[in-house]
Amino acid sequence: MNTNGDQVTVPDSPEGDGQGQHDSDEDHCIICMSECSNPKKLEKCGHVFCQDCITQHFKYKHACPLCGLAYGEIVGDQPEGYMSSHISKTKLPGYEEYNSIVVSYSFFDGIQSDAHPHPGERYYGTERTGFLPNCPKGQKVERLLKKAFDRNLVFTIGQSRTTGKDNCVIWNDIHHKTSIYGGPQEFGYPDPTYLDRVLEELKAKGVTE
Repeated sequence: MNTNGDQVTVPDSPEGDGQGQHDSDEDHCIICMSECSNPKKLEKCGHVFCQDCITQHFKYKHACPLCGLAYGEIVGDQPEGYMSSHISKTKLPGYEEYNSIVVSYSFFDGIQSDAHPHPGERYYGTERTGFLPNCPKGQKVERLLKKAFDRNLVFTIGQSRTTGKDNCVIWNDIHHKTSIYGGPQEFGYPDPTYLDRVLEELKAKGVTE
């Protein structure tokens, strides 16, 4: 999960029972690396931390520091851009009974803000395309990608893994199929577990229906 410039809507305190009862393997807080003081168990994932430690952590990143599960609405540092989608008659391998959904993204060059790695420096835009089967699960992924895009979570600014160029608009750990063919090795289809994997990646960023 991206940690550069994430902003979160933080409640008064983390969710949890606030009780000191916890298992023996939960005696130590991984934030302060000491024995838990006034242990706080997070409700959704069950991990335990010092109450003061986890409250302070949630002021900066509203996700479990151990497993990354989101608590609250995470907003990323994606620069201004555009997302659109349309239906194509192209058939994706493994989903031949469906048409496909073509998702397009466009970003212009710009200047990095304080939320980005090098504030005041230029960043380089990009255009990207992803493919989804137009089946019920593919339609769900499209809806959640739009929600993630509106929360500035789909892209970030950093170094391109393919070109090595820095200060670029790059993917932010929500994987897309940018090719129709070639399987997982070529970021294409067939890949029968892809839709489930990307739903898990979206869930890890707090994006669900």
